[in-house]
Amino acid sequence: MSTIATALIDLLAEAGVRHLFGVPSGPWAPYMDAMRTGAVDYVLTSTEAAAGFMASVCGMLTQRPGACYGTYGPGATNLCTGVGSAWLDRAPVLAFTTEGPANMRQRTLQMQIDHQALFRPLTKWTTRLQADNLRQTLRRAVQVATAEVPGPVHLGLPEDLGPQPCVPEAGTVPMQWGRPAPAPTLEQLQELAGHLRQARRPLLVLGLSCVRAGGWEALRQFVDQQRLPVVLSPMAKGLVREEHPSYVGVVFHALSDIVAETIEEADTVLAVGYDPVEFNYEAWLPDVPLLHVDTVPADVDASCRLACEVVGDLATVWHFLATLPVLAHTWDLEAIGMRRQRMLAQLSAPRTRLAPSQVLGAVQDLLPPNGFLTCDVGAHTHLIGQAWRTAAPGHLVMTNGWSSMGFGIPAALATKLCYPERQVVCITGDGGFLMMVGEMATAARLGLPVVFVVLVDHHLQLITLKQGHQGFPCYGTPLRSGAYPPPSHYFGVPVTTVRTVAEVHDAIAQGLRAAGPVIVEALVDPAEYADLILRPHKLGSQAAKSPHA
Repeated sequence: MSTIATALIDLLAEAGVRHLFGVPSGPWAPYMDAMRTGAVDYVLTSTEAAAGFMASVCGMLTQRPGACYGTYGPGATNLCTGVGSAWLDRAPVLAFTTEGPANMRQRTLQMQIDHQALFRPLTKWTTRLQADNLRQTLRRAVQVATAEVPGPVHLGLPEDLGPQPCVPEAGTVPMQWGRPAPAPTLEQLQELAGHLRQARRPLLVLGLSCVRAGGWEALRQFVDQQRLPVVLSPMAKGLVREEHPSYVGVVFHALSDIVAETIEEADTVLAVGYDPVEFNYEAWLPDVPLLHVDTVPADVDASCRLACEVVGDLATVWHFLATLPVLAHTWDLEAIGMRRQRMLAQLSAPRTRLAPSQVLGAVQDLLPPNGFLTCDVGAHTHLIGQAWRTAAPGHLVMTNGWSSMGFGIPAALATKLCYPERQVVCITGDGGFLMMVGEMATAARLGLPVVFVVLVDHHLQLITLKQGHQGFPCYGTPLRSGAYPPPSHYFGVPVTTVRTVAEVHDAIAQGLRAAGPVIVEALVDPAEYADLILRPHKLGSQAAKSPHA
C-alpha cells in the first residue's frame, strides 16, 4: 500500500505541479523520497522566502499551482515572505508546512506556533491534510488557489502523516481547477457601451487582471479600431506594445508626471482589469467618471465617481468591445505620440558615467524578444517599469502587489525552470542581491544559465531618495564603508565587473552564451534616479506621491 507522502506527490503531479521548492526537515524526508520518481522535482533553496517566491512565479507564469514547503516555526515564518507574494501578486500556490501531531498541538513544543493562524491573513484558505481525505482536500485546495482571483492556499502536514498508509477514498473524482469568473450580463455591457458613446476623451487603462484573462487579440482589435490612448499598470506590461500609436505609458513608475498629462485630459476613464493592489485609483484618477471592468467590484472611496461597474470574465468584455462601432472621440494621437517620445527620450538620455538606464538599454539590445526579464524591488524597478519594452504579457516578471526586495533572483530561477528554452536575465540592486545571494548556490547546483545583472551603487537608493524628498540627510542606507574589492565569484557563480557601456554589452553578450549562471556587477552612478522617479502621479498634487513608491 502506498504512503500518504507518495499519494500526495502523485496528486501534485496530477494538478500540474512540476517543481516543489523549499528547505527540508526530518518530517519532510518521506515526501522527498517520493519525489525521487521525477514526476515532481524537489528544488532545495537557500531560504524558505526564496522557495515561496519561486512557487509564486511558477504559478504566475503557468496558471497552474506553484508549490513550496517550510518546516515548523521559523521555516513557516520565513516561507510567509514568499507566500505573501502569491497573495498580493495574484498567483496560485500550494504552501505546505510541517505541524505538530494532533496530540501535541495544544502543548508546548519546540519550534511550534499556530501555522493555521499564521497563514490565515496571507492565503485564500488554510487547512490540515489528513489520511482519510487527502484527495478531497487537495482537490479543493487546487480549486481555491486557481479560481479567480488566484492566490495561495496553506496546507498543514502533521509531522507523523507522511509515512502513514494511504487510505483509498470512496467516489474518487478527477482533479479540477478553479473556474474563471462568469460572463457579465448583456445589460451591463450595453450600459458600458452607452457611457463610452457619451465620452469625448475616453482613456483606456489596463491592469494585472487582463494578463490572466486572455482574449488579447480582441483587446488589440478594440485598441486598433478605436485609437484610444492606453495607460498600463506595471504588471500589465506587454498588453500593448510601447511602439503602438495609442501607448501612453505606465502609471506609478518613472516620469509618471508625463503620463499624468494625458490622464488629466481624459473626460472618462475605462479601467479594465485594473487591480488596485498595484496602485489605488484615488492616487492617479482625475475627477471624471470611472468605468470599472474587472473580475471583482471596484475598491474605491467616495472621492471616485464610479459611473459604471462590469464584473465578470474579461475576455467576454473584450469580444463585446471589439464589435462596437468606432467611437466619436477627440483624442489627438499625434500629440500623445510626441509626449511619449519626450518621455522615452528622458529615460534614455546620454550620461557621462555608467547609469542604470544604460545597463537596461544594453540588456534590451541583447535579450531576444521571447526572453524574460525579472527585476527586483528598488529604485531601478521604477525605471524598468517605464522604460522596458515588453514583447508580450508576462515577459517582464515583477512584483508590484507584494513588492518585496529579494524577489528578482528567485524569480529568475523559477522562470528558467518554467521555460528552459528561453533566455532569462535578472536585474537587481545590490541591496536585493545581498538578501538572496545564497541562491547563487541554487543556481550553480541546478546549472541554470541565467544572467544576473547587479546594479552596484552601495546604497538602498530608493530609501536614500525618499529621505532627501522628506528633508532628511542620508542615514542608515549605505551598504558598504570603504573601498569595494570586486569578487571573482559568489558560491561558484563567476562575476564580471563592468564600468562602461561597452563592457556591459560584452559581459551580457557573453553571459547569454554561457552554459551556466553568471553575474555581471555594474558599478553605476545612481544620479539619474533623482530626475526620473518619485514624480507626482496627479498633476499639481504632491499628495499623489505614494508612500510605497
